[in-house]
Amino acid sequence: MPRELRVERLELGVSGWELRVGSWGRWVSMGALGFLVSACGGGTRAETGEPPASGRYDIGRTATPAEVAALDIDIGPSGVELPAGRGTVGEGAKVYGAKCANCHGVRGEGMLPPYPKLVGREPREGFPFGRDPKAEKTIGNYWPHATTLFDYVRRAMPFLTPGSLTNDEVYAVTAWLLAQNEVIGADVTLDADALRAVKMPAHGRFVVDDRKGGAEVR
Repeated sequence: MPRELRVERLELGVSGWELRVGSWGRWVSMGALGFLVSACGGGTRAETGEPPASGRYDIGRTATPAEVAALDIDIGPSGVELPAGRGTVGEGAKVYGAKCANCHGVRGEGMLPPYPKLVGREPREGFPFGRDPKAEKTIGNYWPHATTLFDYVRRAMPFLTPGSLTNDEVYAVTAWLLAQNEVIGADVTLDADALRAVKMPAHGRFVVDDRKGGAEVR
């Protein structure tokens, strides 16, 4: 066995983090390397992977309040967190055409399998999704809260540049999507108050998860 192991690079492999060891020209898992170091009679806590005496690895730093605030933008069903801004259905059509249609289709019909259908009210009666796994879920027949539609678009869309839309653009494209699904009229302007007042067709099909934890949670 060589007396020194030259580490060439570290990558995430199938068994966890792995080191490319130059002396052997092969991958060695971190756990195996720690075992070898210990077996050879050497190894500090850092070398064997043991936490320091403090119990902390002291990697990184505490996020600043500004960094936390930049990510703490989720919006719940009540919509109390909705930001200032406004958007019309007409403005939303332009935003959707420029930034959404490439994936979801010009009318929200989707491009399966990767990009789901967004527009569609059928079935208007019943709620077959629990019984029929092939039933298509859309904003119009399945999404329970208009406020969380805004939240998802704001945080996760467009797919290649999530978070790049302004609040006005998100209000506008949310308005267009709701109008296409016959939830609001084509002349509606959405802002925080108007969006909180929207009731989705599937609203009554869901219940609030009010579990607090403990033995009753399954």
